[in-house]
Amino acid sequence: MSETTLHIRRRLCAAALGAALLPRLQTTLAATPRQRDLLTLAGPGAVVSYPLMHMAATRALSEYAGKLQFRLWQTPDQLRTLLVNKDIDFSAAPSTLPALLHNRGMPVRLLNISVWGILWLVSRNPEVKTFSDLAGRELVAPFQRDLPAVLLDTLLQSQADRGLAPVALRRTRDAQDAIALVLNGQAESVLLVEPMASLLLWRAAQTSGVTLHRAQSLEQAWRGSFPEQPSLPQAGVMAAAGVAEDAALCRAVDLAYAESARWCAANPEACADLVREHLPHLPKPAVVTAIRGTRLDSRSARDARPELEALYRLLASRFPQPIGGDLPPVGFYGP
Repeated sequence: MSETTLHIRRRLCAAALGAALLPRLQTTLAATPRQRDLLTLAGPGAVVSYPLMHMAATRALSEYAGKLQFRLWQTPDQLRTLLVNKDIDFSAAPSTLPALLHNRGMPVRLLNISVWGILWLVSRNPEVKTFSDLAGRELVAPFQRDLPAVLLDTLLQSQADRGLAPVALRRTRDAQDAIALVLNGQAESVLLVEPMASLLLWRAAQTSGVTLHRAQSLEQAWRGSFPEQPSLPQAGVMAAAGVAEDAALCRAVDLAYAESARWCAANPEACADLVREHLPHLPKPAVVTAIRGTRLDSRSARDARPELEALYRLLASRFPQPIGGDLPPVGFYGP
């Protein structure tokens, strides 16, 4: 065999080997996650945010971001501003808010639902054990235009439709104002989101002459009034417009959140220590009680779509404004 022929054969073999390896190389490159310098998670001080705090503390999503941080927000309006300014990438949120934003033209996506029960009735009056017992009485509620306000209004309207006396709602600026009214004896019953319900009970236990009890959860009352919609998909995680189309990242966030949610539920004491790094004013016993009393069960929005659409339809028929008037399209449900 001549030197020229041998050289040609070697070149052909090398070309064949390169062609064989090219698809594998392309697959490897395609499977390599896009590395971002920073991903910002956000949420309120409620239990739905605790898994996000754990994700940031344990440096989850290291394949996708050089740094992962958590940022607190106080009101839904503040969250809207953060989203518009592109200051955050993923956030815990009530299930109605991403639907509203999507229907208003912001291409956000709901990744999961993790909180199915978080609202509690707390009262000074031992006769107030259920929401029906509030008929003809006053209820303090620190909610204005958010999902808890809509759920409460829907529940109380349902009770009125059954002939129960109306409940006099006394709306406060925030949960701290509501707690102060109850502790000072200026209000008898209050509806609070966890961990604020547990905080109120803890503070009452430290205060002489104040006896409170945890009555019914709104979710329990809801099942009685709306048996066709027994589950309340109240809060989960949404993807901001800048990352909503990154399918791999959204799946990774959903999986990491579910893992952290399981950790929080299984380790309430350790989770409470982590939470107090972000919310140092909350006493640990109240945070532990809140974690133990919250149904923290993360399911993808796609899997929870039947429950979500049932809730959206009910709201659309009674209070359409919180979801922007209509159901979001199929592509809204992630990851």
